[in-house]
Amino acid sequence: MQQDCKRFKIMTKILVTGSNGQLGNELQQLASTMSGVKFLFTDVDTLDICNKAAIEGFLAHQSVDFIINCAAYTAVDNAEDNVESCYAINRDAVRNLGEVAATIGCKVIHVSTDYVFNGKAYRPYTEDMQVAPDTVYGKSKAEGEEELLRVCMDAIILRTSWLYSSYGNNFVKTMLKLGKERETLSVIYDQIGTPTYAADLAKAILEIVHQTIEDESTFKTGTYHFSNEGVCSWYDFAIAIHHLANITCNVEPIESSAYPAKAQRPFYSVLNKTKFKTTFHISIAHWHDSLNKCIQLLISKEFTH
Repeated sequence: MQQDCKRFKIMTKILVTGSNGQLGNELQQLASTMSGVKFLFTDVDTLDICNKAAIEGFLAHQSVDFIINCAAYTAVDNAEDNVESCYAINRDAVRNLGEVAATIGCKVIHVSTDYVFNGKAYRPYTEDMQVAPDTVYGKSKAEGEEELLRVCMDAIILRTSWLYSSYGNNFVKTMLKLGKERETLSVIYDQIGTPTYAADLAKAILEIVHQTIEDESTFKTGTYHFSNEGVCSWYDFAIAIHHLANITCNVEPIESSAYPAKAQRPFYSVLNKTKFKTTFHISIAHWHDSLNKCIQLLISKEFTH
């Protein structure tokens, strides 16, 4: 991505929060592809975004143009018991970032979730459909979105779903591990959504940044949906993971009721991406193709370590 930085300084600066997570790591991998851009990668050990004064102090001499917020409390079941911590990160910290961004005049790209919906729809969710979260996690993320848009005029929210990566802990890595260790696995078949490769989301975010540096008017504020294309159940997802990795474990479909969890998962959380694609003119890969890329990467890492 080559930039001429027309309306920005010679060096564009981007603060990335939650850099040690799946999406943050993918952004770190892509950082070198952005010429004329300096990234400030942070996580809780280097910047406590729950502390507004800490953010202000960190940015006092940085003159940042973009904040990409990848930080989130994502332990969905634990959130039911750790309500205060969940809201501190998913709502209050987002408000802090938005307020500081508004003060210094920088743009915010914030990552949210399909859990802001209750999963009772029968067609892909569009951005204008009413949020109705059933979980503490979902409610905290919905309120974080609301707070950000309230305090910061220059913000984009990207809702995503079923995120996985070659980094961190996720469903893909779990299925690979268990598939090698066990002869049989039971996986839920009655929850439908779309797996999203964090590398694809990272590329999309940086493409928005690139377009904005080229032409600031392309930064169209508001809420958008981004996941890979296509639809599947967790069961279908597991079958595909094992097939692509040549794992012969027997995967059996089970109902959600057979695998009780503290927080209820959405039964249907497919996101409609039309608004994102028509606004930013970014094509999106099918989940199966992206899954294959991730698994091949994981296999190559396994053989090189």
